Amino acid sequence: MPYAEIDLCGHATLAAAYVIFNYIDRTISEISFSSKSGILKAKKENNGAITLDFPSRPPEPIDIPEEVFTAFTATPINAYAGRDLIITVASEDDVLAATPALEYLKDLPYLCTVITAEGKDSDFVSRVFDANPEAPSEDPVTGSAHAALVPFWADKLNKNVLKARQLSSRGGELDCKLEGNRVFLSGYAVLYLIGEINI
Repeated sequence: MPYAEIDLCGHATLAAAYVIFNYIDRTISEISFSSKSGILKAKKENNGAITLDFPSRPPEPIDIPEEVFTAFTATPINAYAGRDLIITVASEDDVLAATPALEYLKDLPYLCTVITAEGKDSDFVSRVFDANPEAPSEDPVTGSAHAALVPFWADKLNKNVLKARQLSSRGGELDCKLEGNRVFLSGYAVLYLIGEINI
């Protein structure tokens, strides 16, 4: 995160794997990283995608915090908690239309607030918001949140292979699989910049 190291970060894992696979050692197709969440693995697929192997973090049901009713215009249905607060809403349209008042969420004891619903053309959709003023207010695609979303929706939909879409303005799609206590997330990285830093 821009303001601190967190226990699990999809962006950093995907980016590091992409650089290693494409610029450091093109001969390897799998790599492991040591993290605050244990060993994380990345695998380069034949179609150019990268699959991340993360711990599964099923969230626990909780009462909906009062702040959520104030922050969101869509009516929350249920709340679940782990590292992040997960709020279910009625539809993909509710997820897409959300413009939360994040100031009401900043004192909740969660890293991010995730809203999610069943998808129209995917198994589930989500958006991820961060009330910390030092962070962007919405994350474009959040691998770490899917460590909780995948086991949650796998249980709800009674299937272990899922298609997910994150409905941020940039958006993203993930092929997801739950195997035991691991979550596998497949997607693509895109090169943004190559440069040099003189130290």
